[in-house]
Amino acid sequence: MTLPVLRSNPSASAPAGYEPLREFAQLQQRMTDMLATVLDGMPLAAGAGWTPLADVTETDDAYLVEIDLPGVNRKDLTVEVAGDQLRVSGEIVEKEKVGWLRHRTRRVGQFSYQTLLPGGIDAEHISADLADGVLTVRVPKTETARPRRITVNAG
Repeated sequence: MTLPVLRSNPSASAPAGYEPLREFAQLQQRMTDMLATVLDGMPLAAGAGWTPLADVTETDDAYLVEIDLPGVNRKDLTVEVAGDQLRVSGEIVEKEKVGWLRHRTRRVGQFSYQTLLPGGIDAEHISADLADGVLTVRVPKTETARPRRITVNAG
């Protein structure tokens, strides 16, 4: 047995000016604001904070770690390698505000990012550059870890 398809005119049943996507965006913003208000006064545990967004890519001769850190000053940033772990930490210092803060979406405070590095890296030649709000850490591979093309002989 097949059930009939019921079609309704959404404009006929919805109130004038009703925009469900706009209403959903407003609801999402209210939830974000409530969560930020609840978490705003909570103290951070040692080494805690937020984790910035990052991409890790591999080229033939190196690994590149690109971390989004808009508003970070170079002096407030620490990059270190310990064994097989790359650690980036720092703080985005909140600027002094004039007036009442009514809405906040930018992150401030302590942050940290960690990733495990594969074997075969040249830890002595790691470099880090901060430009346009993106920290790029270049982790070169050792000569033995780089891919080599093998010639195939005809038999």
